[in-house]
Amino acid sequence: MKYYLIAGEASGDLHGSNLMKALKKEDPDADFRFWGGDLMKAVGGTEVKHYRDLAFMGFLEVVLNLRTILKNISFCKKDIEDYKPDVLIFIDYPGFNLRIAKWAREKGYRTHFYISPQIWAWKEGRIKDIKRDIDEMYVILPFEKEFYEEKHHFPVHFVGHPLIDAIYTRKQVTPEAFKKENGLDERPIVALLPGSRKQEIKKMLEIMISAAKYFTEYQFVIAGAPSQEVSFYQPYLTNQNVHFVANKTYDLLSIANAALVTSGTATLETALFKVPQVVCYKGGRISYEIAKRVINLEYISLVNLILNKPAVKELIQTDFTVKNVKEELSKILDPYTRATLFLDYYDLEIALGGRGASKKTAKLIYGALK
Repeated sequence: MKYYLIAGEASGDLHGSNLMKALKKEDPDADFRFWGGDLMKAVGGTEVKHYRDLAFMGFLEVVLNLRTILKNISFCKKDIEDYKPDVLIFIDYPGFNLRIAKWAREKGYRTHFYISPQIWAWKEGRIKDIKRDIDEMYVILPFEKEFYEEKHHFPVHFVGHPLIDAIYTRKQVTPEAFKKENGLDERPIVALLPGSRKQEIKKMLEIMISAAKYFTEYQFVIAGAPSQEVSFYQPYLTNQNVHFVANKTYDLLSIANAALVTSGTATLETALFKVPQVVCYKGGRISYEIAKRVINLEYISLVNLILNKPAVKELIQTDFTVKNVKEELSKILDPYTRATLFLDYYDLEIALGGRGASKKTAKLIYGALK
C-alpha cells in the first residue's frame, strides 16, 4: 500500500514515525511519502517538506505568512496526485490538513485523521467538514470519543495516547551518565521546555531563565527543540546556572526534579515522566485577545483538561511573571505538593488508555484498506 502522511509539528513527527513503524509491521510492503520531520525520515520513505517550514504560531503570524501557506497547499495537492496514494493520513495540524481533506474527498482519495483537531476547544464548527471529508477518525484523548459520538453523532476510534508508547519504549539513561555527557554538575535539575517555534521560545525563555537566580541549589537546563539550530539558543545562555541540551528532551525529563513547561503536548509528556511542573503560556497580545474570545475552556493544559481539575498550576499571559514563576516553582519543589501531584499523574495515565496506540491505529488503518 502507498501511504501519504501529513504532520506539521514536532509532536506530529513523533507520532507519525511510530505509526509508520506500526504500519510496516502490518504491511511489509508499505511505501511512505510524507510531510514531517527527522523521526519520520528515519523510518523510511520520501520526505516532501520538513515541518520546520510549516509551523506558524498564532492568528497574526498565520495572516502574515498566508502566501506561503497557500503555496504549500497547492504544492501538496499536486504532489498527492503525482503519488496516487491508497490513503491519506492526516496527523493533527488541522488548518492545513482539513483544507487538503476537502480537496481529497472531492478527488476520491481515502482520508484518515490520526489525532483529532482540538475542535472541542475552539472552531467546533469544523465538525461539519470532518463529517463530510474524513472516512476514519482516531482520537487519543478519552473525552474526545464522547464529544464526537454523543454530541455530534460521528463514530470515532479511541486508540489511547501514543506518548505512552514513545516514553516507555525509549532507551533509559542514568542521571550520572546524562550529567557527565552534557557537562552538568551534580545538583538536581529544573528542566525548561520553552516550546518548538521561534516566536514562542523568545516569549517564554526570558522569564523562565530569570527565575534561575532564586534557585542556586538547582541547575536549570533548556530542552532545545529539534526544529531549531543550537545557535538560536546562544543568547539565552549567559547565566552560569542555565545550561542547554539539544534533542534530548525525554532524557532530560527522565531525570529532572521539576519543570517549567510551555503549554502544549509537552505538558502531557512531562506528566507521563512524573515530573512536577508549572505550565506557562504567553502569546502575542493580538493573538491572545482573539484566542481568549473564541476558546471556551476552563484550563489550558492537557493534564488539567483530562483530569478535569487544576492538578498543575497554569500561568497564562499576564500571570506569567518572574515573581509568580518563583512562587509556583517553590511549591512544586516541596515534598508534600510533589506527592499529591504524583497521584494525579498516575490517574492521568490510566485515563489515557495505556499502551499500544500506534499499533491499534495501524491495525485499523490497514484493516480498512484491505
